[in-house]
This record gives sequence, C-alpha cells and structure tokens, in this order.
Amino acid sequence: MNVTGLFVYPLKSARGLTLAEASLDSFGIEGDRRWCLLGTDGKVITQRDCQALATLRARPTGQGLELEAPGMGALSVRRPAEDRDLLPIGVWKDRTRGAPADPAADAWLEDFLGRPCRLLYMPREVHRQVSLDFGREGDRVSYADGYPLLLTSGASLTELNRRLDTAVPMDRFRANLVVDGDRPFEEDDWARIRVGEMEFRVVKPCARCVVTTVDQQTGERGPEPLRALASFRSDGGKVLFGQNLIHSGPGRLRIGDPVEVLERRTPSG
Repeated sequence: MNVTGLFVYPLKSARGLTLAEASLDSFGIEGDRRWCLLGTDGKVITQRDCQALATLRARPTGQGLELEAPGMGALSVRRPAEDRDLLPIGVWKDRTRGAPADPAADAWLEDFLGRPCRLLYMPREVHRQVSLDFGREGDRVSYADGYPLLLTSGASLTELNRRLDTAVPMDRFRANLVVDGDRPFEEDDWARIRVGEMEFRVVKPCARCVVTTVDQQTGERGPEPLRALASFRSDGGKVLFGQNLIHSGPGRLRIGDPVEVLERRTPSG
C-alpha cells in the first residue's frame, strides 16, 4: 500500500487543501484545523449546520490566513498576537480556548455566512487533550473533532460507491491521509502502522455525520452517502468510515510513501 492523498484543513469545516508532502507537529499535519469559527452559543461552527463553509477557502500565509469565498473579495487575516486574551469555545464535549482574530475578519465572515461568528486561532500554549478512552496522557489535538489525523482507503470508497447510484469523491470524508489497498475496510483491523518513516496508532473507527452528505464544491446537501453507509457500516448506532490516528512524533509524509501494518487489532470475543 501507498499514500495516494494528503490533505490539510487550516480552518475547521472550510474547504480542504491538497498537499504533495506534509510536515507533522505535535497537533498533527502542520496547520491543520488550528483556526475555527466561534458561534454565539459558545460552540464551534461546522458544516453540520452551516453548509456554506464548504465553499470557503482558507489558505495559510506566513502571517496568518487568506480567506476567499464566492461573491467576496479576498481577505488577509493576521495571526493573533500571542498576548491576546483567549476565549472559551466548545468543540463537542471538550472545552478549549482560542485567540480572537481582528474584528474585520469576523465582519467579512458574517457577511458571507449570514450569521455572527468570531474567528479564533489555537496558539501552541493551548493543550486540548485527546480522549483518554483511546489516547494517552499528553496526546493533543487542535480543533479537529477528536483526533490528530484521519485515514481513509480508496478500496473502501470503491466498495461504498458500488452501492450508490451516483459515486461520491473522497473529499466527502475530509481525510488527512488516503491510502490505496486491495481489500475494502481492511483498515478496520489495524492497530499500528508505519507510513514512510513515521509510526501511527490506529485508535478507533471514525463515526460519520451529515457532513458526508454535503457536496464539498457547492455546499449542497443530499441523503448520500450516509444512507448507504448506514445500511452496511453501522455499529451501535454509529455509521463508520475511516480510522482515527495518533502519530508518534514529528516527521514528514509524502504522496507515494509506503504503508506497512505493524500490528493488528485483537478480535473481540
């Protein structure tokens, strides 16, 4: 097996960027989901309730981000100063913090999304602990849903698309790493893998939500592929596709890197 896709999402729930190679820091792929939008309810805003985020581009710059969206002029946003007061934000069950960007960015985003929000950046001093149900003390994550990286398989997508009237692309699953493979869903059995020179713990399957039904190019929503997935990939009420990873340390990944299974999960029962 080899790596066939690498992706980063600088702003949580905005459009992803394709990479040829990636550096990994303590958060995961460098810059991945270090920015997010804070709603008036104190929680993170995502495509679950704001589909327009799929059409918002956020590109990293040396100073921060450049935002682009349909019908809007581009906006450069500076990374907040280190001494900015941090604001609390809820990311699902977690409470974490973020440094607010310039209010001009908030106004631009509100104009585009049609709802009030604040743009936050997670500075290095903020440590959001990965769930100890699957991670270890000290494992950290940015504003991603719960884990530093997500892996999906081209063979698994092929099997899913075989069950759909209209095939969906891999971008529906917003993975960081995509690998090829011979057997659909063989990644369910992995416990530890090596990708290039890096090692990863494969800690749990990824439970999927309505974001998979959002076209990542247009922001339009439909019933698939979640409905088809639920028919054959449901476990305990959760619909599964892909695997969450925790990396062993800093390093680099490249398209074409070989993937080796070092350890497999022990079958339950």
